[in-house]
Amino acid sequence: MNNTLFPPRPAPVIPVKGMAGFPVARIFCVGRNYAAHAIEMGNEVDREDPFYFTKSAHAVLLSGRDMPYPPRTADLHHEMELVVAIGAEARNIAPAAALGVVLGYACGLDMTRRDLQTQAKEKRRPWDTGKDFENAAIIAAITPKDQLGLLDDLPIRLTVNGAVTQAAILSDMIWSVPEIIADLSTLYTLQPGDLIMTGTPAGVGPVVAGDVLYGTIGGLDPVETRIVRA
Repeated sequence: MNNTLFPPRPAPVIPVKGMAGFPVARIFCVGRNYAAHAIEMGNEVDREDPFYFTKSAHAVLLSGRDMPYPPRTADLHHEMELVVAIGAEARNIAPAAALGVVLGYACGLDMTRRDLQTQAKEKRRPWDTGKDFENAAIIAAITPKDQLGLLDDLPIRLTVNGAVTQAAILSDMIWSVPEIIADLSTLYTLQPGDLIMTGTPAGVGPVVAGDVLYGTIGGLDPVETRIVRA
């Protein structure tokens, strides 16, 4: 019996193809990892250092479920991303060894209250209210890495109501998956259960209640949701 005032909130669990479920611990998100997206958001493109923000594990919404339009925003945006699932501990790992701690990959949507994020940027405040909220990390089933080949040439694409809004290839990323893992592992000890959302291509934009989002990356399970009124 737990000696707590109330039962601890269980970790969200993401399905893994052919394996047991993946309990989510932390979600790290890479900012401005596609040059065209950085430019469309009015930022300079550089490779000086990647930068990160986080989402709570309890921001996870499983693909296929409806997403209620979140409160205190009038500008909810989609951001289609490759998600990396970590399956082993990593601390100060070299890029050449970084893929050894990857369990698998998934399609994901980093949903953003853009108006709140913009206000935070203007006031030089953290982005938490714009990025970390209920249902803001929509994740499809994870495909184990040994079921995939090389990632670089895989297309990443999102449609909204059947119309293509985002399209690129993973090699367009400024920082590759091994480079991201290696850099993050100098800031945190990565653990099994951690997720990394690796950034979004150009073409982000607003969605409203009734919109249907469908995202694909090569042969990974697609991520999909419908925006509904709360």
